[in-house]
Amino acid sequence: MVPQGPWLARMAPVLLMGAVAFADSAPVQTHPPQVTAAQKTSEIRLDGALDEIAWAQAGIISDLIQQSPTPGEPTPFHTEVRLLVDGGTLYLGILCTDPDPGRIAIHTMQRDGDFSGDDNVAFVLDPFGDHVNGYQFRINAAAARQDGLISGSPEVSLDWDGIWDARTQRTATGWSAEIALPSITLRFDPSLEAWGFNLERYVARERLTLRWSGTTLDATFADLRRSGNLGGVSGMRQGMGLKLSPYALARRDQQYLEDRSFWEGQAGGDAEYNFTPGMAGVLTVNPDFAETEVDTRQINLTRFPLFFPEKRPFFLEGSDLFVFGLDLQEYFIPFFSRRIGLFEDEIIPISVGGKVLGHGGPWSVAVLDTQTRDTPVAPGTNLFAGRVTYDVDQHLRLGALATRGDPDGVSDDALGGLDAVWRTSSLFGDKNFSVGGWGARSWGDTPAGRRGGWGFDVSYPNDLWDLSASVNQFGEALDPALGFLPRPGTRQYVAGMAYQPRPKEDGPFRWARQFFYEVFPTRVDDLQGDPESWRVFVAPFNVETQSGEHFEANVAPQFERLDVPFEIVEGVFIPPGKYQFTRFRLQAESSLYRSVRGGATAWFGDFFDGRLTQWTTSVGYTTRQGHLQLEAVGESDFAHLPEGDFIERLFTLKTVYAFTPDLILSAFGQYDSDTQNLGMNLRLRWTLHPGDDLFVVWNHGWDRLFDPDGDVSLIPEADQLTVKLRWTFMN
Repeated sequence: MVPQGPWLARMAPVLLMGAVAFADSAPVQTHPPQVTAAQKTSEIRLDGALDEIAWAQAGIISDLIQQSPTPGEPTPFHTEVRLLVDGGTLYLGILCTDPDPGRIAIHTMQRDGDFSGDDNVAFVLDPFGDHVNGYQFRINAAAARQDGLISGSPEVSLDWDGIWDARTQRTATGWSAEIALPSITLRFDPSLEAWGFNLERYVARERLTLRWSGTTLDATFADLRRSGNLGGVSGMRQGMGLKLSPYALARRDQQYLEDRSFWEGQAGGDAEYNFTPGMAGVLTVNPDFAETEVDTRQINLTRFPLFFPEKRPFFLEGSDLFVFGLDLQEYFIPFFSRRIGLFEDEIIPISVGGKVLGHGGPWSVAVLDTQTRDTPVAPGTNLFAGRVTYDVDQHLRLGALATRGDPDGVSDDALGGLDAVWRTSSLFGDKNFSVGGWGARSWGDTPAGRRGGWGFDVSYPNDLWDLSASVNQFGEALDPALGFLPRPGTRQYVAGMAYQPRPKEDGPFRWARQFFYEVFPTRVDDLQGDPESWRVFVAPFNVETQSGEHFEANVAPQFERLDVPFEIVEGVFIPPGKYQFTRFRLQAESSLYRSVRGGATAWFGDFFDGRLTQWTTSVGYTTRQGHLQLEAVGESDFAHLPEGDFIERLFTLKTVYAFTPDLILSAFGQYDSDTQNLGMNLRLRWTLHPGDDLFVVWNHGWDRLFDPDGDVSLIPEADQLTVKLRWTFMN
């Protein structure tokens, strides 16, 4: 059994002691705010300075309200937002007052970069008026852009890249921004008089969030049910809804170990057409993903496959519509697009692919069909995935998903599933709550056993209390050939309880922003009900300081049952048996706001029938204006087992130099002791105009070899240089 009781009992006095010294949440905002965008009467030069005459006639939001850390309290960070439309473009002009402009933080200029340590502003749009589907746009003080899709979840999918532009300027009193968002970038209901709309500003050094609407601690920015209303958009035009994105490239490939090299040219592209205001079809011919960042390597000391995220743009756009169930995460992904075009770590070229994505009333549709080419690894095959959802109301979503095909090109595999998710952000007034269930089944060439699976999840994710519980069962023959399921043939129980108090400003813990007292038990049984593994992760001490530093100490008792020998590294086998051991963790991280950042994590304690110590350290540096970024990460694992000792190491170094947000050079180097391979990925991206990009990508690999005398050398393994031009036409 999972030893939950003793750990919860030990945590109870800590929770009760903390409850008396911490602050409560602020009142709920009762009426959504309103603003109307004015018609643009003269030209705007996009340079970040709101000095054109047109801005004087704009609709104005005079200030934002503090949402965190102290909802409703006044601040010296005043924000004014002006809004204009001209039928084809929505314009935002933003003035951000800062009492100490020299401390405005910028760490990145990359598209869809990490803005968590940067001063930034963002807005969300609900152009269908359904409080479920929409867009998020964000810029930092250097005009770096980030955009994503909202699809009913509090999480934003940053996989979509819209065509829009922004400029910023530093001023004597802070910074200002101009944003131009073409209406043909969006899908929207042209019959609406107003869209859902919200604004947010983040001041990094204060870790301060200001919002126009949704200003309680439990309000998430992507929750469109908490947004206000933007009028004046009834005249926005969508155009013909046609977008063409061709590309051409030249590539030189050198394989040193095979002593061969060759040049090749390639062309292809995408064509997109909006069938309706909310529904689009996309056709891709001979797609190429040369500009995609390489995977970050991982050390695997478990018996199960690692998860690597999808990074290819064609598959990322619309991926939010394929999300199945509630909070399944990497436990089960019935459709995982990374299976397409990859098989046994080999790239399988795609000849043609098509997608239908979008919304029509309460319905959402996502269909993907691709045809791969014949290769020595696998014959060409057709791979299909489809997803449809129906929003009964703004809370309840019903869905179905189906996939067909196997990347091996030989097996016949299909999967179907049904799910339902109910969400609200108004429980007890303004609390978040969700509950979901799912069922799925495989058909075709599957292993023997039960082909079905099911699950149920309930979640209460709020600022003071974050509670969750789920149970999921996966049959032995539930085989998602186009999905990800690391542990078939199991029933998995996952629960979580986090009490997260915020100290009062005049109390004894005023140096801390928030404490997190956590207990997360998990248990995995086989389908006969016998435990395969369990773990209880406990955080008796976990705190974020007012300045953003993070300190944490954890204990994690764990059980593992091995039915067959487990080769943890090459040549080291842990024998079958039942193992119970306890792991400990210490972690410290500096604030993301700082120009020099660092962190260290140490796991130590027993491990199966031996001991294991794992060290991970990181250090980062950013120049004041965000032009240069450096980040180095190292992991070293030292194991002492009766079956054999081993050391695993992994090192990464990322360097980014941004001449401007539209011209960025990045380098990513990795080395791991398992493959003894050093890899380098160098990428230059030049955005000539929003939607038009030039990429220069260089990949090089070296093998580390030992000669008979014990000398170590690095010899070239492969070298690839690609120059790619992609441009976009919209109408």
